Amino acid sequence: MNRTLIAIVTLAMLLLAGASELYAGRGDKAGTSAASELLIPVGGREVALGGSSLASTRGVEAIYWNPAGLARSYSATEALFSHMSYIADIGVDYFAVGSTFEGFGSIGLSLKSLSFGEIEITTEDVPDGTGAFYSPTYVTVGLTYSRLLTDRISVGLTANLISERIDRVSATGVAFDAGVQYSEFAGLRGLSIGVAVKNIGPGMKFGGPGLLRPASVGGALRPESLYEVVAASDELPSTIELGVAYAYQLEEMHQLTASSLFQNNNLSDDEYKFGLEYGFNNTFFVRGGYNLSEQSEPNADYIFGVSAGAGVHYAFSGLDVSIDYAFRDVSFFDANHLFSIKVGF
Repeated sequence: MNRTLIAIVTLAMLLLAGASELYAGRGDKAGTSAASELLIPVGGREVALGGSSLASTRGVEAIYWNPAGLARSYSATEALFSHMSYIADIGVDYFAVGSTFEGFGSIGLSLKSLSFGEIEITTEDVPDGTGAFYSPTYVTVGLTYSRLLTDRISVGLTANLISERIDRVSATGVAFDAGVQYSEFAGLRGLSIGVAVKNIGPGMKFGGPGLLRPASVGGALRPESLYEVVAASDELPSTIELGVAYAYQLEEMHQLTASSLFQNNNLSDDEYKFGLEYGFNNTFFVRGGYNLSEQSEPNADYIFGVSAGAGVHYAFSGLDVSIDYAFRDVSFFDANHLFSIKVGF
């Protein structure tokens, strides 16, 4: 085991140790985290499976779901682009590229960006709008390293740089993901397990000229001045995830893959995710998934449930091309629709 690999495994162990301090199922703090965009899923296949593919995801899609899967890419280099129509007319664009280097491992780069459109500025004096507009900017950039320890075990680590800007205030932060995948677990062909800790890092808080307020200090002989309101620091939406998947070859050209996942959230209720995928001749795929949550608050509403999708994979002229679509039902909002395309070469 070389020094690079030792460093990666050591850091993953430190992240797991830190994750052990997370609260379990904190439904009373749902919606209070910083950088909640870290939880927005990407990739047509995985979203259609309800996000249950922690143990089976592989290639460039795995950068978000379980960085250990990047080392299991089918191609030397893969690139992925996806676009999601998210809740409240928010658009989510995601791009990732990953390459495998013999004797070293796999390196991946990712970029997630949210688009909100233009929002009219309102003030206390002009609550109906000033006529000026702003557009929030939420961007997450990630760097991933993944490697096969053996032909069955892979590990991975992602470092994310988070940037948020809303008009005249902004916040930056860092978050780390670490994961492990074990295929043919217990010697059973087709059985895989996965473990991951995600979004581990220091809290984030906003600052900037938008927090300046005019005020006078009592007992001081000085005119009214601008003072900065110090914002509180909020925790990242950290999670611990355990997943299992089983792929069964029905016949030569038919395969069925079932997957499930348990997700422990530090600031919201725990979640359970299930998915099923049917593949024909590794060319056409039909997928479905379901999410549920144990609500710790009696009046809480879990907004996600059924998901579904389909995909097509085709190889030609040295290229592997996959096109996937996913649908996710959302309570109180319009359903999410996601399209993604992946190219391997």
